[in-house]
Amino acid sequence: MVKLALLGAGRIGNIHGRNVFLKPEAELVALYDPYQPNADQLSKVLGCEQMTPQQMFADPSIDGVLVCSATDTHADLIEQAVASGKHVFCEKPIDLSLPRVQEVVAKVKASKIISMLAFNRRFDTNFALLQQRIAAGEIGEVEMVSVISKDPAPPPVEYINVSGGLFRDMTIHDFDMARFLLGEEVVEVSAQASCLVDAAIGEAGDVDTALIMMRTASGKLAQISNSRRASFGYDQRFEVHGSKGMLTATNVNEHTLTSYTEAGVTSAKPLHFFLERYEQAYRSELAGFISALNGADLVLPSMNDGYQALRLAEAAILSVQQGRSVAVSEIGLADVQSDREYCHD
Repeated sequence: MVKLALLGAGRIGNIHGRNVFLKPEAELVALYDPYQPNADQLSKVLGCEQMTPQQMFADPSIDGVLVCSATDTHADLIEQAVASGKHVFCEKPIDLSLPRVQEVVAKVKASKIISMLAFNRRFDTNFALLQQRIAAGEIGEVEMVSVISKDPAPPPVEYINVSGGLFRDMTIHDFDMARFLLGEEVVEVSAQASCLVDAAIGEAGDVDTALIMMRTASGKLAQISNSRRASFGYDQRFEVHGSKGMLTATNVNEHTLTSYTEAGVTSAKPLHFFLERYEQAYRSELAGFISALNGADLVLPSMNDGYQALRLAEAAILSVQQGRSVAVSEIGLADVQSDREYCHD
């Protein structure tokens, strides 16, 4: 039985905590949240005790921690997990500072812990199958990847100020999926961005609409279309073109009913909220982490994946600021660690 502790009992912490509760091979033994009402409510629902982070890291019976706290605490908590020998599952991002992420990744690499960065979209049933079909050679060599990613509505400006902005917060998932589907690293990024949805976002120094082009060393291309607005729902689509064919993954709708009448043909809109859209993916990613702790030989999204995605975000930001294509080699280090981060010794 794997024993886990939860750091952060907010919206995403609630999801992961409840998902642990559904896994018979794992137990959530403790949680912490600085906002006491959150901690009280979730600990009562899940029947676990409350501990401080220091108590969690000092408790030899706890195998791993789930870091679902505020972004500015992630890096420190990962380092504490490394120091105490606790396995760690962390929500993105590791940190908004690339040098700080580099430090954390290096420490994780030097340790023997199992670590995972929660890039949940890799665990969506449709997107995982898409990558598996690519890896099996169904469409030959990948030549182009197209990512469409639009939120139903922009977040509050207060969130923009602490999240790192569009590229570091929203597009970071799309950068990771582009790497996941391309199967090789991006070497060049070119981005255009505007503020078309909410003027307050522009006043806060960010953008809400963007197009990003990327190229790998072998010439494979990827494009990302982002917007903070999609009036019809949460828009998440992929198209992968290869030498022998093409694969697509479309939106998940509210229901599968289609109506055919004289007036026309109608069907449901895509799911509106990302927590509903990726409900299955959240369960599957945590199941993968728990399986790894129980000895399964899996390749999980690593801290290095988070670092590489952040490098692409920084390249996109620089491209917008300077109006030019940016070589990814200009941003950070390419080889902080190997991509397959964890192992069982």
